[in-house]
Amino acid sequence: MGFAIRPGERVMSAVRTVLGDLPAGELGVCDAHDHLFLRSPLLPGQELDDRDAAAAELRAFRELGGGTVVQWTPRGMGRRLAELPGLARETGVHIVAATGLHQAVHYGPDVLERVDDGLMESFIADLTTAPVRAGLIKVAGGFHGLDDHARRTMAAAAGAHHATGAPIAVHLELGTGAMDVLDLLCGQLGVAPGKVVLGHLGRCPDTRTHLRAARAGAYLAFDGPSRAHHATDWRLFDALTALAEAGHADRVLLGGDTTTAAARGGPGMPHLLRVLRPALAEELGEDFVRQVLVGNPARAFAADWPR
Repeated sequence: MGFAIRPGERVMSAVRTVLGDLPAGELGVCDAHDHLFLRSPLLPGQELDDRDAAAAELRAFRELGGGTVVQWTPRGMGRRLAELPGLARETGVHIVAATGLHQAVHYGPDVLERVDDGLMESFIADLTTAPVRAGLIKVAGGFHGLDDHARRTMAAAAGAHHATGAPIAVHLELGTGAMDVLDLLCGQLGVAPGKVVLGHLGRCPDTRTHLRAARAGAYLAFDGPSRAHHATDWRLFDALTALAEAGHADRVLLGGDTTTAAARGGPGMPHLLRVLRPALAEELGEDFVRQVLVGNPARAFAADWPR
């Protein structure tokens, strides 16, 4: 199933990929939240650090019609930026990289001591002058709220957004705290809701919050097949149906969110297109599938980048 933006469909100017800026209409089918490389002290022995395995995932995604993968791995978590352009060229998949910072628990004291020291400038440099440039800013909330670390990193992310136009992608811990994030980023820090992508909403099946966030204008990412500790698959269809029936299909994004080496032996990136895409087409129709896999990411991840 190949898709492209239809003539006359409005998208913003470009998505910043690791090979340069790409007209948003050329993204194709998009995995809106995934990881090719990832390292965290919370996941000892489960690092995503195998280049061959990353290439195999991208090729499998491409063979099923995939066009773009958005890697949400932020600074200090083994994102391996230098590897990404070669992978994009070899596999034919566009890759969008991230700057930003995750929750404090993912870092040692050497990183955390520098959180207030030029963080916004580091994000801006990653987005505008680095040899391999990021195309989004990844930050994270806490469980049902925001701690001081989250507030500081989100303030830096908002500053970098205002300087560059880059979208901000937010890890919501177990899918919670969406409105706290929007209150801070959009209400206090002046980020337009349409420049915010809220991740992991499928992990908290709170339809009222989903609808509030969609009405506010944010993008809602439902990312990842069920893990052993959070059964989300059956709830996903209920959540997406509720959003579609309320007229918010234009706010939905889908992703795989592969985070551990063990997950590479499971569904992986291809699951999004091999299993989920046909099931959604049967349930909600081809137009819905095309919108959430192609049209929505083309708008969510595009910006008028400074030259």
